Amino acid sequence: MATSVIQALVFIIETIASVFLLLVILRFMLQMARADFYNPISQAIVKITSPVLKPLRVVIPGLFGIDIASIVLALLVQIAFGEIVSLIGTGNFINPVYLLIWGAIGLIMYVANILIIAILVLVITSFVAPYSTHPALTLVRQLMQPLLAPIQKVIPPAGGLDFSVMALGMIIYVAKILLGGVAVSAGVIPFYVIGF
Repeated sequence: MATSVIQALVFIIETIASVFLLLVILRFMLQMARADFYNPISQAIVKITSPVLKPLRVVIPGLFGIDIASIVLALLVQIAFGEIVSLIGTGNFINPVYLLIWGAIGLIMYVANILIIAILVLVITSFVAPYSTHPALTLVRQLMQPLLAPIQKVIPPAGGLDFSVMALGMIIYVAKILLGGVAVSAGVIPFYVIGF
């Protein structure tokens, strides 16, 4: 019975932490891609994350146009998640330095997963709804364009087919494989990290 309660509690915590972390990462990525700030989905993400990010930005300003506060918040979420889950499961805390390293690797993996999903959305919608102006699809296109543009210079569209999306997908997938090796070397325990 106790084990079931712990599993349920960890599931709830992981779900809440994963969703919030997703929003923080998306906010950072959309800012980097200079996506439409007035898109209703962008506005929702900003509204949800601002109460935590605004105080952080007072202490941690941006640098060279990079929102450092979002990165710090994402890492803090990873560390807090790992410590809470460890405390619930074992009654002990984990060395926060380990969680910082594992969390950073987890964040990169999380970003890679988001990009893979975005690529799948682009591929599917290019066939079923190529001219859709849905706010979500607009954001996906704006998010991916800075990554696709350099590849499109090397591999331009041919015969109405854009192979840059496939090339980017392969690059990200290879990066995930390499990152998995780094995670193993760093001794990452996926149970304590969001993104794996």
